[in-house]
Amino acid sequence: MPKGIRHPSGDAVAGNGLIDRRALLGQGVAIAGALSTGVGASLTSAAAEPLKDDPWSLEPGSSVKPYELPSSFEKNVARTLNNPDGLPYVQTARTPHHMLNGMITPNGLHFVVAYGGAPDIDPDKHRLVIHGLVKRPLMFTLEALARYPMVSRITFLECGGNSAPLFSPQPLQGNVQALHGLASCAEWTGVKLSTLLEETGIDPKAKWFIAEGADAPHLTRSVPVAKALDDAMIALYQNGERLTPSNGYPVRLLLPGYEGNMNVKYLRRIKLVEEPAMGFWETKTYTQLLPNGEAYQFYFLQEVKSFITQPSPGMTLKQPGLYQISGVAYSGTGRIARVLVSADGGQSWAEAALQEPVLAKAFTRFRMAWHWNGGPAILQSRAWDEAGNFQPTRAEFVARRGELKNVPPIGAFPNQHFNAVTSWAVDAKGQINHAYT
Repeated sequence: MPKGIRHPSGDAVAGNGLIDRRALLGQGVAIAGALSTGVGASLTSAAAEPLKDDPWSLEPGSSVKPYELPSSFEKNVARTLNNPDGLPYVQTARTPHHMLNGMITPNGLHFVVAYGGAPDIDPDKHRLVIHGLVKRPLMFTLEALARYPMVSRITFLECGGNSAPLFSPQPLQGNVQALHGLASCAEWTGVKLSTLLEETGIDPKAKWFIAEGADAPHLTRSVPVAKALDDAMIALYQNGERLTPSNGYPVRLLLPGYEGNMNVKYLRRIKLVEEPAMGFWETKTYTQLLPNGEAYQFYFLQEVKSFITQPSPGMTLKQPGLYQISGVAYSGTGRIARVLVSADGGQSWAEAALQEPVLAKAFTRFRMAWHWNGGPAILQSRAWDEAGNFQPTRAEFVARRGELKNVPPIGAFPNQHFNAVTSWAVDAKGQINHAYT
């Protein structure tokens, strides 16, 4: 545990205004003024003044729709697209973390990385084949899959290239959506792959399986059979409804904790084999060279990570006062055990409250009370998981993984598996920018 942590014997738990969350209780006026629009609220006059009837209180509202979309006032809560016209190169859609709360990402805001667009797959014609080193090859329709016992679990997905521009030698001026928007968390429902492999049987020589998608790029990835027998899922539903087209409709592979591309979308084939396929995607695109000359080939795990979503770049603190620092933490290994927050660039730290439920390989929402005095501050979060893995500082990360010589475009993928501490600098005007410490 870093030095500088103070136990909550009083309101202050660390430097530059971090306070015990209990200090927020009974601070309604201050919180209402500081946390929302900067316009102070009056609690004392609320009981004396009748509420105004606005137009929507005086007439019937619109009719209920078969499928309800968010309020028009939420139209700006949307993903950002790098390639909205679908030109023949990678398309990405990034989750607006700064506009969300809780641990679940709505289906329409879940991140996407697509190399061939979203195919229009007829579910009645789609088939999943399991063959290779099995005792009984089988082909499944969606109707057949739906007859097997289903399970649900909440888990995050993260592109291996999420946050990759932060290999930059200089801070980047982008918001949390641009820097960390290729990670999301949803409830997935489907059939455990191990259940289907009980049906096919496994030849003892099988150590890997190759998963293949039905979209035009035919992405294939090699996965250890041990993962198939652990927690792999054939996912059919996302947050209670069918998978969205860009997230693999009608079937995708779900490998909790593994980098996003391994969770093959539009899954149509699983072939059990003795050795990995050494295919194009896993030998070129998803293999990263390390400073010591070794490579991250077949390195699947998304390491422990956290980042602050509110306040974050693009937001402005309207006035000094009480604020709530909030963000998400996750680990491909298991549950989040602890998140520390700093408001002075890592000189002192305080332990954030973890919002229940705290689930393995899922987003965990953390919260920390903060009194901003109107001066400069540098906000950071740092996470630990239950296995004792911890999020490296930027200096620790650069020493191990290196950094780029030049500043990359903010949407580039110059490397993968970035999980260092991220810093947000608050200036005296309340403006927030990405910073290095």
